[in-house]
Amino acid sequence: MTSHVIVEADGGSRGNPGPAGYGAVVKDADGGVLAERKEGLGVVTNNVAEYRGLIAGLAAAAELGASTVDVRMDSKLVVEQMSGRWKIKHPDMQPLAEQAKELAAGFTRVKYEWIPRAQNSHADRLANEAMDEATGKPAAGKPASPPKLPTRKPDRATVAWTGAKGTPTRLLLLRHGQTEMSALRRYSGRGDVPLTELGRAQAAAAAKRLAAMDGLVVDGEAVPIISSPLTRTKQTAQAVADALGGRVETHPGLIETDFGDWEGLTFAEAADRDPELHGSWLGDSSVPPPGGESFDVVHRRVRKARDELIAEYGGRTLLLVSHVTPIKTLLRMGLDAGPQLLFRLHLDLASLSIVEFYPDGNASVRLVNDTSHLS
Repeated sequence: MTSHVIVEADGGSRGNPGPAGYGAVVKDADGGVLAERKEGLGVVTNNVAEYRGLIAGLAAAAELGASTVDVRMDSKLVVEQMSGRWKIKHPDMQPLAEQAKELAAGFTRVKYEWIPRAQNSHADRLANEAMDEATGKPAAGKPASPPKLPTRKPDRATVAWTGAKGTPTRLLLLRHGQTEMSALRRYSGRGDVPLTELGRAQAAAAAKRLAAMDGLVVDGEAVPIISSPLTRTKQTAQAVADALGGRVETHPGLIETDFGDWEGLTFAEAADRDPELHGSWLGDSSVPPPGGESFDVVHRRVRKARDELIAEYGGRTLLLVSHVTPIKTLLRMGLDAGPQLLFRLHLDLASLSIVEFYPDGNASVRLVNDTSHLS
C-alpha cells in the first residue's frame, strides 16, 4: 500500500471532436512509476478525454490503496473545475466531473495543480500512444490498420452556405498596446514590461471602440475578458473592462512565445548572434530559439487554451487580450492554414481581429488587424 501518490493525467482529440485518447500515470513521492493507464476513446472532444484521463488516474490510485493524491494536469479547465473555482456548464463534462468527484471522495485528500505541458510529458505520451492506436497509426514493428471512424450526413435543414452548424464561440482578439520593447522592435516574449504612455492611449482607444460594439454587454453583464498574465496585456484588458463594466481573468495559455536568449534583441541582433539557427527558425516552426519555445509548441499551447475556453464559454462572445503569436495562431486555426501564415500575417499594436469557432469543427475569420479606432 502506498499512502501518498502523484497522478499525472492528460487527454487529447485529433479534430476536437475527433479520434481521442487519454493517458494517466501514478507515481510515488520520489517520481517512481507505480501504474500507467491509456485508452482510445473513439470520437470525443479534448476536454472529455482529459476528464477520462483524470478518472483513470484516480481509479488507479485507489487500486494502489493511496490515501492522499496530488493530481497534476496541464488542463487548466479540469484543474479549475475540480478545485471548485470554475462552474461546470458543459453537459458532456458534468457526469464525468461527478464521477471524478466520487472517486476523489474515497481519499483522505486530493489536491489539484496545473502544470505546464512540458512537465506533463509522461501522461501526454501515453495519451498520444492511445490516439495513435485509435487512428490506426502503427506501433513499432506493427502494420497500420485503416481507422474506422463514424460517418455523418449533413443535416440540410441546418447547414448554412458555409457548411458551419450550431452557435459559434466568437473570439474578439485584441493585441496589447505599445511597450518600450515594441517601440524599439525588440523580441518581447516573457519579459514583463508595462505599456508606454502611447500604449495606454491605444488601450483606451480600443476600449472606447469595443464599448460601442453591440453584444459585448448583455443584461448589464460584460462578456468574459480573458488576458495573458503579462502586465502589458492585463493593462490593456483592464482598460476594456473599465469601459464595459467587466472584470479581467487571466489564462496562461495566452502568454507570448518564449524567445529565450533572443529576448530583448532586435531581429538583426538575433541574426548576428545565431545566424544559422535564426535562419532555420524563420523557415521551420519546430525550431525553438536558444532556451525558448518553438512555434509548434506555442500552437499546441494556444490550441489547448482555445479548447478550454470553448468548453467553459461555448456559444458565447469572449474578448481575449494577448500577443502577436497567440493571436496569429488563433487566426491560423480559423483559416485552417499552415505555419507559414505566422511569417506572412502582420498584426499592429492594439489591433482587433475576430474569429468564430463552430461546434461542428468549422470556423470563420471575420476581421483581421483592424486599427480604425487608432486613427
